[in-house]
Amino acid sequence: MRLCVFIEPQLGATYEDQLAIARRAEALGFEGFFRSDHFVTFGGDGLPGPTDAWVTLGALARETSTIRLGTLVTSATFRHPGPLAIAVAQVDAMSGGRVEIGLGAGWYEREHRAYGIPFPPIGERFDRLAEQLEILTGLWSTPAGSTYSFEGRYYDVAESPALPKPVQQPGPPVIIGGKGPKRTPRLAARYADEFNVPFASLADTDAQYQRVVEAIEREGRDGRAPIVFSFAQTIVCGADDAEVRRRAESVGLDPEQPQPGQLYGTPSQLAEQLRAFVKAGASRAFLQVLDMRDLDHLDLIASEVAPQLP
Repeated sequence: MRLCVFIEPQLGATYEDQLAIARRAEALGFEGFFRSDHFVTFGGDGLPGPTDAWVTLGALARETSTIRLGTLVTSATFRHPGPLAIAVAQVDAMSGGRVEIGLGAGWYEREHRAYGIPFPPIGERFDRLAEQLEILTGLWSTPAGSTYSFEGRYYDVAESPALPKPVQQPGPPVIIGGKGPKRTPRLAARYADEFNVPFASLADTDAQYQRVVEAIEREGRDGRAPIVFSFAQTIVCGADDAEVRRRAESVGLDPEQPQPGQLYGTPSQLAEQLRAFVKAGASRAFLQVLDMRDLDHLDLIASEVAPQLP
């Protein structure tokens, strides 16, 4: 089980806060540092305000050396596919080939209204996502010296030089995630290197993995590597029950009434919960930590939970 730290900076985190978490996670041996891509908080005042995901990751690429960096997930409504391909390839080069991109259709209407971003109906958002995935992967994999073109319903690309090239070839790993039963598994089968189920019960996570497996059997993978299965869960770890409760209450959670997508407990309890996801087929966990200044939380997970995992 490979462990990644996952944060939601729109809830209220400066660049310096994110740098501190990324550096601590790297020092502790976490495989990845991933952040959300949102512009409006879901609760509280969100001060000091949002930080752009790819600007942040570009800076972190130069201030870390081994940890993988990425989004979970970038919204396809936020950026045009060509400039996004350039930005991600550049950050990949800046990091020496440590970038991954999670890409989704977008869902939070309020942040679109708040910053003047069009928010089309869900069907169109998924259509745009599909075209963006085709363009991103097409631009990155086009041989140097050749051009790339694409004609779609929403995006046209005409004789692009398809530059710059990312360090990772044929491109940075693409993560697709979600709980949709039809289009999401089909997109994952065609484009994803990794499929992530966010904040769901173990049973629902397992069921979604099976839908992706069935979609791959129908769609094929064209010789690509087997897909990686992962999941995201909010985690609250404490050395004892009192510390679990303290950490939970500090971020407004109730360990006595856990919701799907939330894991609470001492290190041994959390290790048991995480091992259940391994049995369902997951090999990577995105552990969402809500208190982005509690670096001791990361220390405890790394020293006491990680060694108990397969």
